[in-house]
Amino acid sequence: MELFDEGACEVLRWPDAEWLYWPRFLPAAEADAVFAQLRDELAWRQDELHIGGRTIPIPRLNAWYADVGRGYTYSGIRMEPLPWTEMLAGLRTRVETACAARFNSVLCNFYRDGRDSVAWHADDEPELGREPQIASLSLGAERTFELRHRRARELGLRTQHLHLLGGSLLLMRGATQRCWLHRLPKEPGITRGRINLTFRQVL
Repeated sequence: MELFDEGACEVLRWPDAEWLYWPRFLPAAEADAVFAQLRDELAWRQDELHIGGRTIPIPRLNAWYADVGRGYTYSGIRMEPLPWTEMLAGLRTRVETACAARFNSVLCNFYRDGRDSVAWHADDEPELGREPQIASLSLGAERTFELRHRRARELGLRTQHLHLLGGSLLLMRGATQRCWLHRLPKEPGITRGRINLTFRQVL
């Protein structure tokens, strides 16, 4: 892994991927205030997966906010857009400026404590395009974010671990979603909540 310091932004490069990481995108006090407001005001819901004849609630809450007509489907779950809140719209503008990118939607995930998680996956749905840029803003508890190349054994690559701080911003771009998987594993010792906002451009 190569790491280049560009002031407040760190550039992380692995084979078939490029990631930009701002450890302190939001000051700590502001990040805590934003977390509390979003926790209380967003329209959180808990979706279910249907696997092998069983119905399983996903281990987190989520919400989808987007421009009109920008629905989203993942893992068989269809999400219709809610109108942007003032807080989310303001965060989108700041994230777009930092990333030099445009986003028309955001998937909000609320991990209530360390028992909530998301399994290995890639954000590679057709409506996101071949090489989507995904900007991930973390709020609340620090959590471990894991990344694994789809051909890790063949290439001799280990699983990578990033400790995402509250108030940090991570931009995934290039071939990342085609070539890498990522997850947020369970960490039972964590009692604080975490909100993750992943800004996207739905085509």
